[in-house]
Amino acid sequence: MTNQPPPRSERPYDIVLWGATGFTGRLVAEYLARRKGPASVALAGRNREKLERVRADLRAADPSAASLPLVIADADDPASLAALVDSARVVCTTVGPYAKHGRGLVAACADRGTDYCDITGEVQFIRDSIDQNHARAGATGARIVHCCGFDSIPSDLGTHMVYDYARRQHGAKLADVNFFVGETKGGFSGGTVASLLNLADEASKSRATRRLLADPYALSPDRAREPSLGDERDQRGVRWSDELRAWTAPFIMSAINTRVVRRSNALLDYAYGERFRYREAMSLPAGPKGAVAAAAITGGLFGFLAAASLPPTRKLLERALPAPGEGPSKEQRDAGYFRARIIASTDPRDGGAASRVRGVVEGTSDPGYGETAKMLSESALCLALERDRLKSPGGVLTPAACFGMYLVERLRSAGMTFRIDHED
Repeated sequence: MTNQPPPRSERPYDIVLWGATGFTGRLVAEYLARRKGPASVALAGRNREKLERVRADLRAADPSAASLPLVIADADDPASLAALVDSARVVCTTVGPYAKHGRGLVAACADRGTDYCDITGEVQFIRDSIDQNHARAGATGARIVHCCGFDSIPSDLGTHMVYDYARRQHGAKLADVNFFVGETKGGFSGGTVASLLNLADEASKSRATRRLLADPYALSPDRAREPSLGDERDQRGVRWSDELRAWTAPFIMSAINTRVVRRSNALLDYAYGERFRYREAMSLPAGPKGAVAAAAITGGLFGFLAAASLPPTRKLLERALPAPGEGPSKEQRDAGYFRARIIASTDPRDGGAASRVRGVVEGTSDPGYGETAKMLSESALCLALERDRLKSPGGVLTPAACFGMYLVERLRSAGMTFRIDHED
């Protein structure tokens, strides 16, 4: 791309939503149509007819949606991607698997100074995005923000909230943070399934990918500055938590969330602490039923990963799980929820007081779809409407490193809970 992109002030749209015809894309389109405020939004995709149907559906709920512009582009056509990127101040994308369909769009945004946000949970894609685009995005001022959905905003911004509280109240840094996903109800869409299966494919074919996925600091900007593997490896079995007084099991999304939180600390110049440690798990009840449930979750998780890696069982999974474009109904999404607890210890060796801070992050709809649509939309709106207030530079960033407490406040206003419960 040799021609100069137009200045941000001359671009026609604040936000272009790429993938508006997909399952999650439709939810984001609906949210933005209701909550966009002064932001100008356009819907983008490959197929005009499908985009027109999405717009018509939105118009039935909100007549003002009739004026939403449409942008036609194709991920395999660099010229059309450049035109899309040049029309936007922010590109918001739900088109996955990102490792298959997202590289060209991220590169175009980094090259042309356009802010970007997505909901990927693919470690190998993010690592590639960092290696290919971080320096260029820093030069153009583009803020490239991955993981703006259920993975990894509750983890990343929940930890940032606890850090912000410890810093303001005690002048303290963090020693250990444990994030426990508790009561949760939600479904899977075909897009999520496709991303998981694609990740399993890549891992089965590449030893380098398997090593990357196993590295707790896979997304660090300076791996040599980080600790050795030690106790930062993801939980793999059933454990009892003295802090929570409950049984715990591995959490499937910890493989991405933990890496994002650790990258946030590094990008913020180790503001959380040089000795900062972060872990995630699912929490279950304290009694025998909790222990049995934790064992069942552990077995099911590793059984799924094994089945996804073997061709015969992989085909069975593909037939049994939702296909791309499918997902939970509105009634199912509205009945969903999640609650996560954060237990953080401050580090007195950094000069602050020693204490234990407890926080809560909650959502009131299906975490992977209703709440993810909310989190991604508010991330895009934060980039579009509060860009000048954000202190973050250009580059491949995390939600905490880019948005900090600004996005926490937006999400609180949108109905999510981010709160400090108490401290010991």
